[in-house]
Amino acid sequence: MLTDFDNKVAVITGAGSGFGRAFAQLGQRLGMRMVLADIQQDALDATAAELREAGATLIAERIDVSIGGDVDSLARRARSAFGEVDLLFNNAGVGSGGLIWENTERDWQWVLGVNVWGVIHGIRAFVPSMIAKGTAGHVVNTASVAGLLSAPLMGVYNVSKHAVVTLTETLYHDLKLVRSQIGCSVLCPAYVPTGIHQSDRNRPAEPDGETPTASQLTARETVSKAVTSGRLTAQQVAQMTFDAIRGDTFYIVTHPKILRSVSLRHQDITDLRNPSDPYTYKPEAARKLD
Repeated sequence: MLTDFDNKVAVITGAGSGFGRAFAQLGQRLGMRMVLADIQQDALDATAAELREAGATLIAERIDVSIGGDVDSLARRARSAFGEVDLLFNNAGVGSGGLIWENTERDWQWVLGVNVWGVIHGIRAFVPSMIAKGTAGHVVNTASVAGLLSAPLMGVYNVSKHAVVTLTETLYHDLKLVRSQIGCSVLCPAYVPTGIHQSDRNRPAEPDGETPTASQLTARETVSKAVTSGRLTAQQVAQMTFDAIRGDTFYIVTHPKILRSVSLRHQDITDLRNPSDPYTYKPEAARKLD
């Protein structure tokens, strides 16, 4: 169990904004040495400059987590700078929505590339050496309540985050199987003002003539409103996450009221009934197409 963070080494992907930036800010206050990564150079530079000004010891690397070679390079750079890693945040993520049959192959490749393959590459590149180190450590994979529910107009994102949840649950069991001192947690936040609704800014350019559908525009507008109106801050989620690491807590659910909906889904499965409306307990949040 990792309870002392002073002088420990943390790797944080998606560190330029949102949860990643908040993890880095808290890591600095706790005296950690940090390896920050993001695909957006200006955001990464701003975070790194802020934390260096506050006295942090860190390196910052622009990478695309969907590319295995980039993550392998980050791992080599981290070991060269600080030695073995103690805390890994597989945090980089993007969002996309709309009716599931209207998502293009490029939609699927982009979202699954970042949200799923980014986590896979992080585990593959860092966890073996963390285990071999033989000391306490921890892995945090950022999923979402979208990994616990299946809301409409969020199909690509739901698939990616369900994958992160089951991947992390399996990682937990595999680490126990080999009696490792490495713990792990899956972070499942609901709507928090992080900037994920603007993740299209880092999306590869669309081919000429490819435009968003009406359902995709509706999903973007609804998510934008929900995210920007969120009352819980990224900094509060970061504190909850570090508390969970200290307590060796696996599921980090930032909005516990959502668990009623999760339980409803699980009851659907155990009773072999058709899926209930995921907005049963919050119908005002449902998205409607005109």
